[in-house]
Amino acid sequence: MTHTGRDGQFPDAQSVESVRLEHFAAQTDQLIAQAPTVIGPWFCHIDSVHKTNIVAVNISDPAFRRTSSHRLQEHTEMSAPYPRHPHLQGNYAPLRMEADAPDLIVRGEIPKDMNGALYRIGPNPQFPPRDGNHHWFAGDGMVHGFIIRDGKVDYRNRWVRTNKFNVEREAGAALFGTFGNPMTTEQSVVGQDSGLANTNIVCHAGRLLALEEGHPPFEMEGGTLDSKGYHDFGGKMAGGRMTAHPKVDPETGEMLFFGYSVGGYFTDQVSFNVVDASGQITRAETFTAPYSSMIHDFFVTRDHVVFPVLPLTGSLERAMQGKSPFAWEPDKSGWLGVLRRDAPIETIHWIEVPPSYVFHPMNAFDENGRILVDVARYEAAPLFPHADGTPGDPELASARMMRWVIDPSASSVVESELDDRAAEFPRFDERFAGLNYRHGWFAGVQRRSRGDKGNWTEIVHIDLNSGKRSVWQDGEAHHVSEPVFVPRSDDAIEGDGWVMFTVYRAEENRSDLVILNAQDVGGEPVAVCEVPHRIPHGFHGNWVSA
Repeated sequence: MTHTGRDGQFPDAQSVESVRLEHFAAQTDQLIAQAPTVIGPWFCHIDSVHKTNIVAVNISDPAFRRTSSHRLQEHTEMSAPYPRHPHLQGNYAPLRMEADAPDLIVRGEIPKDMNGALYRIGPNPQFPPRDGNHHWFAGDGMVHGFIIRDGKVDYRNRWVRTNKFNVEREAGAALFGTFGNPMTTEQSVVGQDSGLANTNIVCHAGRLLALEEGHPPFEMEGGTLDSKGYHDFGGKMAGGRMTAHPKVDPETGEMLFFGYSVGGYFTDQVSFNVVDASGQITRAETFTAPYSSMIHDFFVTRDHVVFPVLPLTGSLERAMQGKSPFAWEPDKSGWLGVLRRDAPIETIHWIEVPPSYVFHPMNAFDENGRILVDVARYEAAPLFPHADGTPGDPELASARMMRWVIDPSASSVVESELDDRAAEFPRFDERFAGLNYRHGWFAGVQRRSRGDKGNWTEIVHIDLNSGKRSVWQDGEAHHVSEPVFVPRSDDAIEGDGWVMFTVYRAEENRSDLVILNAQDVGGEPVAVCEVPHRIPHGFHGNWVSA
């Protein structure tokens, strides 16, 4: 395949100006106000470097007026600005448009065996938040899809059309408080569904599901990314809530998931559900946890399920006082609830552990009666205050990759370090979920420092057998997302394939999709796919084979 980068396609171009489609609506507002009769009802944006018509839109069309990042009702009325908040600025700021970008420019070559789609999702608030307790986790879900076939890459992004999104779109302003807090929610919508569908997107039993842990999964149409609505497994799921991190058993095809704070606001009730390979609920139960906790993820092996109840606690009383409903309470112990997958829910065995926090494990497996779990472990939960409202210690709010060896018979947990750099978003070859495995990948940074805005600059591969590590980095101004592993084939050996992730190019204010050889992440990229705008920092994604 010939080089299809910008320099190769247009050798006479002296420089490349990033295409900032997110500013398109603001530009049209200004132009309409200045000379509406001169411009007429159509506005075209031309990329002079690529010599292509990027977008042509009828600015008098009511549909455009509704979806513009500025309301165009009177030509001069502007929407309220977003507040100066660290998670509403830079590449955390929302992308206020939906776009299709077919046949992205590719530097390198897309592997010929790679056919499918990478779907990523993250928070993207369509309007400025109502209250001062805005949190990164509380933005409307936006899906970014990279459709790969026959060596070409098409890009598309769409908001998830939840009830919250639709009601606020109709009103032209935010109506719901952060996390649906009734104290900061517009009275006319109190009690309505405030789901966000913004945290993870997975495919199981032929359904593409956008997930956020406070609500049922929200089904999307693969490829088009059209919103279809909630999927509650025929009304048979317990608890009405689904974690953003279900686990799929590669041997049985079952999907296991839980939900926390079921039955009300910030309760200590937790649900546990199992869905068979055809998408039918086969187990639906609830149990009582030691206290109300944000249980973001859990651990699943061939024989066990482990529920980590750690002291990032939930409190309705705090929410009603206008404080953060979730807060770090290190005076409480942590607890690991261990359940054999073939045992009744009443047999959960609780093991007390020192306070710490885990958003994400890499993988877990059984070995000689023990459960081994590899986690990105924080000394203190980041992003949330203490219960009295004081901020947490940033020196403690950095995770490292650790291995927990859980011995249910001795009610003990032994911890050892896997890597000493700051780490998050660990991933592995999902064909080995719940099984002994060798290879893992994660986003990293050599050392956290004040003012780094939580950005990740490295993709790290770790060989858990040899301890060998390799690192990809493209400079401090290039910020990476979670890496996703794609096997070369269904029967390839573990770790044989590629890892893909997005990179935000701060100096160009746009993003790339990068594909690396999974066994040689420190080498040159296999392919770099140029996105003509930025993709905001988000959470998770998954590969769906064609």
